[in-house]
Amino acid sequence: MIALARRRTELGLIVLASLVTAGAFALAGLGETATLPANIVPFLALVLALLLVAHIATRRLAPGADAILLPLAALLNGIGYVFIARLDEAARDEGSLAGLQAIWTALGVGAFVATLLVVRRARDLRSYKYLAMMVGVGLLMLPLAPVLGKTLNGARIWVELGPIGFQPGEFAKIALAVFFAGYLADNRELLGLTALHPKYLGPVIVAWGASLMVMFFQKDLGSSLLFFALFVVLLWVATGRALYVLLGATLFGGGATIAYRSFDHVRERVSTWRNPWPEYRFAGNQVLESWFALADGGITGTGLGLGTPTRIPVVETDFIFAAIGEELGLLGTGAILIAFLLMIGAGLRIAIRTEEPFEKLLATGLTTLLGLQAFVIIAGTTRLLPLTGVTLPFVSYGGSSLLGNYILLALLVRISDDGAKRRGEVTS
Repeated sequence: MIALARRRTELGLIVLASLVTAGAFALAGLGETATLPANIVPFLALVLALLLVAHIATRRLAPGADAILLPLAALLNGIGYVFIARLDEAARDEGSLAGLQAIWTALGVGAFVATLLVVRRARDLRSYKYLAMMVGVGLLMLPLAPVLGKTLNGARIWVELGPIGFQPGEFAKIALAVFFAGYLADNRELLGLTALHPKYLGPVIVAWGASLMVMFFQKDLGSSLLFFALFVVLLWVATGRALYVLLGATLFGGGATIAYRSFDHVRERVSTWRNPWPEYRFAGNQVLESWFALADGGITGTGLGLGTPTRIPVVETDFIFAAIGEELGLLGTGAILIAFLLMIGAGLRIAIRTEEPFEKLLATGLTTLLGLQAFVIIAGTTRLLPLTGVTLPFVSYGGSSLLGNYILLALLVRISDDGAKRRGEVTS
């Protein structure tokens, strides 16, 4: 009965998310051309169809799962798509970003369903932790390959296979979360000892070294912080020892200092963060234009289709939060933040309610990835932190990001359903 009520709630929220997305799409069209988009009905039908596929898969394959994860992801994905379609005017010479994002969204829903089909019990992933480690490290290092790797905007995080380009780090983070959760579930008692043997610090040093490799050789500050923070947070949760947080912060701070002194790219990012005004026409242009956009938006925004966010370079990926702030104002950006907070809260609730150590750590790790990635990119847009190359989950343009985050979402759904079955909330 509880499971059925959750699915009914999920369906109602999905319909509401679809209506909000379609309404935003219509308002964006009215703002630009003063007429309703001709494809508003097919657009609504497509959105509903994709979300219903995901809902039916959840109802059949994970009936006891949390009811708000999928609707929140659908809402964020839908709002992101509306803004990408709105910004597509400036990118028509390079192809339709909106069309590509629609394809990636469909593939993301397919990846969500496929993950639920393949991973029938989350705890089974524990047996593949070392395979996950090899896959994760391999994907993380793949952009360094001489032929495959590609440097873009100073960071070597892309891989090109013929006409297809993707960021393997988006999938590496999930594989590493599985490994870290499995390793720490097996060794949490030893790692929690007061008199810790130096050999058990090995994983901390390895994680530190891997994050430094990403920072030094790929020049990707965001991913480096993301991967190392993931391990430190899981280590803290597994052992309850705050010492690991202090040690991790010290190690990462030392590595960041070395990177700052060694690489012009890192120094430029920090310099732009501290004072972007001297570099207004160059490195500081993105940050300052995002400020102007947020200032123009004020409390309620200029209105969908009535702002000028296209003046921000690469706005559809790194700075889509600023575009939302300009046209929807503080209320719109606040709604986005609340949606992420609700997702993070749901993920942590799943972790708290499950009794299996591996599942608890995996849910915590996946939620940490989602929350920290959102924080890092929003903080970069608002100049709370130096700008990094990560995307806003479910919102920014990008196929790798959408696929990776829908897989992450499916794993959280699976862990939630497994916990509900153990608590007797799902009846056959």
